[in-house]
Amino acid sequence: MARTPPQRSRRAGDGPDPVDVQVGLRLRQRRNMLGVSQEKLAAEIGVTFQQVQKYERGANRVGAGRLYRLARLLDVEVGFFFRDDDPALAAGFAERAAEGFDADPLNRRETKDLVNAYLDIPDPALRRRFLELARALAASPSKPRRTKNR
Repeated sequence: MARTPPQRSRRAGDGPDPVDVQVGLRLRQRRNMLGVSQEKLAAEIGVTFQQVQKYERGANRVGAGRLYRLARLLDVEVGFFFRDDDPALAAGFAERAAEGFDADPLNRRETKDLVNAYLDIPDPALRRRFLELARALAASPSKPRRTKNR
């Protein structure tokens, strides 16, 4: 007699599984960090870019074989997708904070573009002057300063 597979603990309509959301967030984070488009990644793994979007939102679950291939393409261990580097993600069954992935300024595209542009400046003296300019602009009286995280 065939057994029925165990049912997922959540009901349909409750939204994506938190593990699928975590995997998707980490996939998106690594893809953006490397500057790889959804289209290029999709072509590499043989799916549409819409499928990659669904993976990144956690709407679709990434299968084990595809996750392994993604890890190889993105040069990370499979465990990377499950790590809770963000303390807010390590809260277990607790509700997540209202702020999402995009709330972190280090994960914004403009921050990554700025860092990449800075690193592309070949002259170290010019890079130093650019940094000084950015600090001077940040200290302008028109905007309150953020606290430093050093």
